[in-house]
Amino acid sequence: MTESNSSGRAAADVTIIIPTRYASSRFPAKALTVIRGADGTPRTLVEWSHRAAQGVAGAGSIYVATDDERIAQAVSAFGGKALMTPVSCANGTERIAACLDQLPNARLFVNLQGDALLTPPAYVEALIAFMQAHPEAQAATVAVRCTGETYRHLAEDAAQGRVGGTTVVLDGAGNALYFSKRILPYLPESSAQLEDSPVLLHLGLYAYRRDALQRYAAAETTMLETMEGLEQLRFLVHGVPVSVLVLPPPAFPIVEVNNPSDVPIVEDIMRQREQG
Repeated sequence: MTESNSSGRAAADVTIIIPTRYASSRFPAKALTVIRGADGTPRTLVEWSHRAAQGVAGAGSIYVATDDERIAQAVSAFGGKALMTPVSCANGTERIAACLDQLPNARLFVNLQGDALLTPPAYVEALIAFMQAHPEAQAATVAVRCTGETYRHLAEDAAQGRVGGTTVVLDGAGNALYFSKRILPYLPESSAQLEDSPVLLHLGLYAYRRDALQRYAAAETTMLETMEGLEQLRFLVHGVPVSVLVLPPPAFPIVEVNNPSDVPIVEDIMRQREQG
């Protein structure tokens, strides 16, 4: 498996794309919902996500890929650049692939999810540095090793019938064998509380080569990605390796804005980060 520190620096030839849609089933128009920063400044979720991308050292072009003019107008209002994509895009990877014709010279793409504004910039930098150091890698993502506390949270959610996160298991070369919303691998009770856990929590941060995105867009939707609700499984089913960079757990939780109830949680974490 690929263990790494997070000291990699991003280079200016990287295109960061924030895929954002309007018609979210759980939280319609969430990209335009207002979140207050640590100092109380209100900004839309899409602007906070764009600011997170700007925090990546040496970041090149940054775009918001969207299917709605209201989001595109909001992006233009804060000085960002929006790329229009079809409403039919089923997930963020498809939405980024739909931008390829508009970015003919771009070769390395980062998918910074539009609801993951708390993603540490150092994680993005480490992922980009990995792709630049390994030109053979077609697609890559990030995972962190579960602490005992994190594992307990995942297990409690599973016992209550909730999805607490996505886990990933790796082969000996550090490529993903499988991603699942179940806890993998299975651990006997005696091993479940180990701090050096074999359970890896996947974070929804990706980097891709242009060719990998083209293959993804041309490939058929798969049963596994549909059943698990995990877009990255299409790569694995169609034989595109996904490298997994294992990074240290973050100092603060990386909470995504999936529901309206997540907004105050994210605002509280932003205040804690500023104070800490």
